[in-house]
Amino acid sequence: MRIHIALPDALVVELDQRAGNRRRSAFICELIRRGLDDERRWDDIAAAVGGIPDTGHEWDEDPAEWVRRQRHRDDRRSG
Repeated sequence: MRIHIALPDALVVELDQRAGNRRRSAFICELIRRGLDDERRWDDIAAAVGGIPDTGHEWDEDPAEWVRRQRHRDDRRSG
């Protein structure tokens, strides 16, 4: 599909330097694809905010002791 986009001359000059001869469309397509992927990720992050209740953790009082207990629960570890 073709679309018409107006760009400042300086931006087109830099685009041509980066994309190379006759590669504008492919370069712009890839940038748009990446940008939309980033936007989808931010949408997912925004939707997840507040999804995990902030009720504290079992390690909050003594993180070092919690780590020691975790290590001793693993029979594959020695010491």
